[in-house]
Amino acid sequence: MSLTKEALELIQETTIAAAGRDLPALGPVVVVPQHFNVVDLERYQEGRNRFRGTYSTHSLADFGAYVVERAAPDARGFIDQDVMSCVVLFNLGTPNHPGHADDRAVLRLKASAAFAAVQAVCGQALAQKAMSDWIEDWHQHLTATDENGAGMSIAKAIAAVRTITVKASSESDHAVSETRASRSAMDSIEASSKETLPAWLDFKVIPFEGLSEQVIRLRVSVITSGSQPVLKLRWLGEEAQREAIAQEFKQVLESKVGNAAKLVLGSFDSK
Repeated sequence: MSLTKEALELIQETTIAAAGRDLPALGPVVVVPQHFNVVDLERYQEGRNRFRGTYSTHSLADFGAYVVERAAPDARGFIDQDVMSCVVLFNLGTPNHPGHADDRAVLRLKASAAFAAVQAVCGQALAQKAMSDWIEDWHQHLTATDENGAGMSIAKAIAAVRTITVKASSESDHAVSETRASRSAMDSIEASSKETLPAWLDFKVIPFEGLSEQVIRLRVSVITSGSQPVLKLRWLGEEAQREAIAQEFKQVLESKVGNAAKLVLGSFDSK
C-alpha cells in the first residue's frame, strides 16, 4: 500500500511532536508540527491564571488611592511631564525576575475648562467683539491692569476693547534749493479708546485637578496693520510656568503614591 505525501507528512509531524525534542537556545524551545495550534484554556477555568488589566483615570486623587491599594514590591511608575500623565506597572518585575507588565494604572490629567480656554486664546488674533466676549465669558478669573500698573474693573476693560478707534496721520517735509529738491514722508497709525485700554490681564486658574492655583499674566496687544484693529494676548513666561506646573505634578504624585511604587521621569515600552 502506497502512502500519499500528506499522510507521510502527518506521520512525520506526529513523530516529532511525540518526541518533543529540545533545541539549544537561551530559553526553552521545542520542535512542533506546523499545523498544530496552542490553545489557551484560561477562559474555561473558574478564575484567571493571574490578575491583569489597565485602570485609567483623569483623577489624580483616585489614581493615588488605587496605586496605594494595589501596592506591589517591584511596582514602578513612569511620569511623562510633557503630556501630564503617569503609568504605574505593578508586575514589571526585576531584570532577574521579569514580569508580564500587563497589570497597570494609567493617569492622564485633563486640563480644566478655564485652563483650556486661556491656552486656546493665547496668540490668536481676535476682533474687538471676539476679545470682549472672551473677557466677559471668563471675567470671574480675570483682573485687569493698565499701562501704569493701576488696577481697573473688568467692565471698564471690556468697554475699552469695544471702543477702540484707529487714527492714521501723515507728515511730509519738503526742502528746495537751486540745485536740488528733497522730500520725506512719515505715516503713523495710532490705536486709542474712549476708555483706558488694559495692558495686562491676570488669569487665575487651577490648571489640572489636584494642583494649586496659578496666575497667568497675559499681555494685551493691539494690531493696527489691517482695516480693522485686532487684539492678541501673549502669555508672559509661558515656558517657565509650564515647567513649574509639571514639577508640581511630580511632587503631588509622589506624595499621593508614597512607597507604593517607585516613580521616575520618562516613559517605558514593555514590549
